[in-house]
Amino acid sequence: MKSTPHNLVMSALYNGRKAERPPVGSPTSIVCHGLMDAAGVSFPQAHLDANAMADLALAGHEIVGFDTVMPEYSVHQESAALGCEVHWGDRDNMPDGKTFPYADFSDINVPEHMLEKPSMRVVLDALSVLKRTVGDKVAVVGKVMGPWTLSYHMAGTQNFLLQIGMGEKEKVIMMMRQLMPVTIAFAKAQFQAGADVVCLADHVTGDLAGPYHYEELLLPLHKEITLQIGGPLILHVCGDCTDRLELFAEAGFDAYHFEWQMDAKKVVEKVGNRMSLVGCINNAQVLYQGTPDDAYKQARYAVEAGVNIIGPECAIPLATPLENLKAIVSAINEGY
Repeated sequence: MKSTPHNLVMSALYNGRKAERPPVGSPTSIVCHGLMDAAGVSFPQAHLDANAMADLALAGHEIVGFDTVMPEYSVHQESAALGCEVHWGDRDNMPDGKTFPYADFSDINVPEHMLEKPSMRVVLDALSVLKRTVGDKVAVVGKVMGPWTLSYHMAGTQNFLLQIGMGEKEKVIMMMRQLMPVTIAFAKAQFQAGADVVCLADHVTGDLAGPYHYEELLLPLHKEITLQIGGPLILHVCGDCTDRLELFAEAGFDAYHFEWQMDAKKVVEKVGNRMSLVGCINNAQVLYQGTPDDAYKQARYAVEAGVNIIGPECAIPLATPLENLKAIVSAINEGY
């Protein structure tokens, strides 16, 4: 009996039995101009309207052939609910936070009915629409920001990192601990709304912090988060994280979504027996600037390396040719 896309993803996520092929999926945005045109939905509508969000996510399955649908294309849903002024972008630009309401690291005022704030409610409604539409045939993926990312949205990235550099650890940990319940509540609500798995994006990349910063400041919070949420979680961290892969596995995440700059074979060798791996087709050189053949070859490399779920390394550039996304699917389908 042929496995459904949903079952392929969930089996791969838990490093389960090998099905007839690896799944193709992404816990971050695969929206590009071609997908917008095919779905008849564009930005900023797809950040603000639940049905538009769901339609665009569904197009990733119906038009491109991915085994996942993921309706949250922004990293600012929570920050908007917490008081940041957000410009929701347009067809050519992703949303951008314009203000940092807690640059002084004062106590975070988490709204009492935070999940009913429009920027968060819309994601929950979109997930419910998708679950009613695809049922258990396709894997529905949610997404939340972790406390590290939420903190630099609240305080400003440079300001946040400056405090760490100045040794203001207690100040930084206090902010993250005040924001951690936002991550947990939103993730739990997404599972209740219909998500089969949730991506937790927390950008403690090697470009911004050392592995010792992750181990000392954020690892204890991640352990609490994975324990409290309970459902399957994919950690997404951009950049070269070779020096902290074992710490990600120790945190209790079920999977890690990683970038091409870390060689897939080495990542699988290092932590593939402790967590599933998702990715890792290069965005800039291959999906955006390359050819379908380039994408095909990288997808085959990822499969041969043992990556569990094959897809882009991060949210793709909006001008990515649709054919390059389809080539990932072709590489999987034609190889099995």
